[in-house]
Amino acid sequence: MEETTLKIKQKYSRNYVAGYPLLMEETIANPEVLTTEGEPLEIVMEDGTFIGKGYYGAQNKGLGWILTHKKTDQINGQLFEKKLTVALGRRSFLFEDESTTAFRIVNGEGDGLGGLIIDYYDGYYLLQWYSAGIYTFKDIIVSWIMQNTDAKGIYEKKRFSSEGHYVADEDFVTGERAEFPLLVKENDVIFATYLNDGAMTGVFLDQREVRKTLRDKYAEGKTVLNTFSYTGAFSIFAALGGAASTTSIDVANRSREKTEEQFKLNDIDPDKNKIIVDDVFSYYKRAAKLGESYDIVILDPPSFARTKKRIFRAAKDYSALLKETIPITNKGGTIIASTNHAGLSQKKFRTFIEQAFEETGDKYKIQESFSLPKDFRTHPSFPDGDYLKVYFIQKLT
Repeated sequence: MEETTLKIKQKYSRNYVAGYPLLMEETIANPEVLTTEGEPLEIVMEDGTFIGKGYYGAQNKGLGWILTHKKTDQINGQLFEKKLTVALGRRSFLFEDESTTAFRIVNGEGDGLGGLIIDYYDGYYLLQWYSAGIYTFKDIIVSWIMQNTDAKGIYEKKRFSSEGHYVADEDFVTGERAEFPLLVKENDVIFATYLNDGAMTGVFLDQREVRKTLRDKYAEGKTVLNTFSYTGAFSIFAALGGAASTTSIDVANRSREKTEEQFKLNDIDPDKNKIIVDDVFSYYKRAAKLGESYDIVILDPPSFARTKKRIFRAAKDYSALLKETIPITNKGGTIIASTNHAGLSQKKFRTFIEQAFEETGDKYKIQESFSLPKDFRTHPSFPDGDYLKVYFIQKLT
């Protein structure tokens, strides 16, 4: 397909010449040329300066991605195959690690393939498409995986539509179908995953190093509260690390069944661990009245959450949530404060922590911090891609 010339407004030249990969609507001088999702683009400044080549793919982040800064490259199968080969090679150390069988293969723009994420689940590949534009390259990518890896099968999740929401349709692509739950390992802990059941699989792979640290360094003998617990992954690691008790709380009804499933897979009696279906904020109020407190509180809320009584937005409400967490954390205890909100900067997140402790009058110490693991490769000119921010905070008073 012939390349369309897309012009970037001159005032944005510094960012794009420095390597910024996302084609933002407000930066484009001639948006009327974008007519067909997936069309290859040659991107230049208004003065004709060459920037790179990419494709048109409308998504909530922008209108497409720059995939290469080489003028001789073409947006075709050869380019995709080269990038996939490099991405796979970067994860060779994980393929060699028998204790972990679920990890990321392609992390969008971090691997030069903005709009596409590929995860590996013990022989099965899960492709996540973020625009109709990148989806036009599906056949090239699926064919390469089946021909160049030992993939048993491929599943997909289309995370695009006219409303920008997940498209729920058939998830299986090719190869042999997996038997669900598909059991995977993370640092020798077993997880039940489902590649065919909605937008999420049952475990968030980006928290791998945080969970290991909780198990290996913090959990022994401690009482642990896991809020916004989803399927209880942090609780499993805490229990295996010798926690005195774990309490998992999530507002979703299915969280109880899913968490029990994970406990049983790891030979842990779920009846000896509390699993509560409730709004975290309501639970906090009851805990405060009853004088309950914990040695470790895991605080990993979604960027946006709505319950009958409250709306939570990480970008503005995280400090208030942390302020409610501090009183139910024992002196000397640890709050694992985490956010995956790309719009909440590292600096702002630290400000939220400072603000919360200042308002409660307590003192604290940062014990350690985490960002994305190595397989979640990021782009140096795209800070939004480095979204995960985690702090282990010790309450001193």
